[in-house]
Amino acid sequence: MYEKLMSEGSIGSLKIKNRAVMVGMEVGVAEYDGSAGERYKDYFEARAKGGAGLIITGCCRINNTHSVAGPGQLALTHDRHIEPLKKTVDAVHSHGTKLIVQLHHPGRQTLAVMSTWWKPMESLGLKFGDKFWKPFFKVLSRFSVDSLNSPLLKFYGKYIASPVRSASNVPCEFGGSPIHDQRTKALTKGQIKKLIGEFGDAALRAKKAGADGVEIHCAHGYLLGQFLSPYTNRRTDEYGGSFENRVRIVDEIMADIVKKCGADYTAIVRLNVDDCLDSIGFDGQGITLEEGVKLAKHMEEIGFKAINISCGTYETANYSIEPTGFDLGCRSKMARAVKDAVTIPTISVNLIRTPAQAEEYLAHGLMDFVGLGRPLLADPCFMQKAGEGRDEEIQRCICCLWCIESVTLNEVKGEAAECALNPRTGRECEYPEIPARDGGGRLVAVAGGGPAGLTAARVLGQRGFKPIVFEKDERLGGQLYLATLPPKKEKLVWAIEDLRRAAEKEGAEIRLNTPLTSEILATLKPYAVFDATGGQALIPKIQGSDKPHVCTVTPVLEGKVQLSGKNVAVIGSGMTGLETAEYIAARGNTVTVVEMANTLAPKTWSQHTEEIIPRLKKYGVKFMTGERLVEINDGNIILENVKKKSKTKLPAESVVLAIGVRPAGLKLDLPEGTQLIAVGDAAKTGRIANATHTAYRAALKLK
Repeated sequence: MYEKLMSEGSIGSLKIKNRAVMVGMEVGVAEYDGSAGERYKDYFEARAKGGAGLIITGCCRINNTHSVAGPGQLALTHDRHIEPLKKTVDAVHSHGTKLIVQLHHPGRQTLAVMSTWWKPMESLGLKFGDKFWKPFFKVLSRFSVDSLNSPLLKFYGKYIASPVRSASNVPCEFGGSPIHDQRTKALTKGQIKKLIGEFGDAALRAKKAGADGVEIHCAHGYLLGQFLSPYTNRRTDEYGGSFENRVRIVDEIMADIVKKCGADYTAIVRLNVDDCLDSIGFDGQGITLEEGVKLAKHMEEIGFKAINISCGTYETANYSIEPTGFDLGCRSKMARAVKDAVTIPTISVNLIRTPAQAEEYLAHGLMDFVGLGRPLLADPCFMQKAGEGRDEEIQRCICCLWCIESVTLNEVKGEAAECALNPRTGRECEYPEIPARDGGGRLVAVAGGGPAGLTAARVLGQRGFKPIVFEKDERLGGQLYLATLPPKKEKLVWAIEDLRRAAEKEGAEIRLNTPLTSEILATLKPYAVFDATGGQALIPKIQGSDKPHVCTVTPVLEGKVQLSGKNVAVIGSGMTGLETAEYIAARGNTVTVVEMANTLAPKTWSQHTEEIIPRLKKYGVKFMTGERLVEINDGNIILENVKKKSKTKLPAESVVLAIGVRPAGLKLDLPEGTQLIAVGDAAKTGRIANATHTAYRAALKLK
């Protein structure tokens, strides 16, 4: 099965046991001094044990000043980093997997606070350890829940902090970049020469640690990509202008690596073959596919052993880390163009989510190695299961972007990234791969078959309890099921399917159309009850909210309320409101989205809004911000401007409320001695990750 995917391959002198490459993703699992500790080792070993042929680490900094991307990032800036990294390399090698270290400089795509303060902070951390780091992150985490949008952080980056470094004085300022409007300064020629030596020194340390090679990061709009792109490189010296000048810095880095590590040491390049700036209105700007193919040929000529094909920058982030609405295989054109142009192996991510899809691309010669990034966060054992014919057990990545969003949210707390569906990601040394089987067959009733209930049932089954899931509806999924119904959200169905299979595999019994009742509890007398009943839509207490033409998103998405040819007001611009607005607009309605905050989708990760708002605009959806709903009448609604307190009458034949949910709560008579444990939205409303993670932890802790 999967003959191509499971076949041995070569990159330079490296023999790789299969064609699956875990591409570099920064998840923040290193120690704060840049060392590879136990958390780092366990994270990568889990993916090696799970069958990946080659692992490429997340970004590794090459100096402790302007190369710093964030806390928890690997460093090879001192010889003291060699021995800790060797432990990770040895652990990965013990499973027959090769490891390459990705050498990286963020350039303008980093927070100015990091490049200004990290070196002295790291020095204090080395001296005082947790006595410094714990209070440091406690203070840092108070800046903002969403650190990148903190007004204080923006002010600091624009007016106080040292400038971030780049090829030229071109800041991030367009598109969906989460980092923008910071002072940006071009590197001097002296700084470039020093930087080249730092890349070479880091490569030598990687070699001394036993790593099988290094990857030079020239993609995603980071520093070397900023030199390669004519959009960000506007220099007039020998490092800018012509193609030959723009590639010069990479040429010299490669030459320095060969000088220090030898020509036989494997060096590969992660390369943007398209900056995708045309997606934000900059047609023909930056690296286009034609330019990208030319770059790929050049990288082969200077000695790189493989091209890791990529695209997009922070300003076009949806093209480097695709959200749910993107199609599988959406990078095929890029993959084909480069594969046909070079003779060295190519690695390509292509929104690959199943072994069958990977096999198809390899069989068609679209690439030599398949790049698996987020799929290995969701399921480290992707390749092991594929090789054993257990495809149906793979937990598929649903492209929800929680991994990338959580990197941002967690870095100010000194914590690692998360996966919405796999609570162990980044916490492998904290949570056991296989929980202790100590349930003793005790019965546990789980009320609700959403992601929280199914996750709890799976873990309880692993532990040897006897979980029974009671779902009041005819189908599983809860609020997640509703999220699958708007346009381009079909991938979310995978989560429900995979969570169900995993729970049933561990022995969970699932009863549909069966709400948990006091009578059932009295008969079963369970050891514990998990309340995973989810949340209920909020309805504001305002005049007219009980009128027949007013409803929440639930009956609309379920098809119980049919809207066609109507003037509809959607109240609330969170992702639920925006996705429901698209659902309604696609059915021939005129839609206005009303938001009380001054901006659309406040606190929503920018990639989600960058994806959906252009589609809404094509449907003619209108947006009103800074307006509070105060009254609902027949045929119109009354809005009050939050600042001016002036009132506006908006025509509306139907009103759909998308203002949030509250915990539903289980109100039953429990048998004496039965524990009640609320998880997911039943405890505190949140996202998929909140549901799965709270259920996972609670099921592990049940005594």
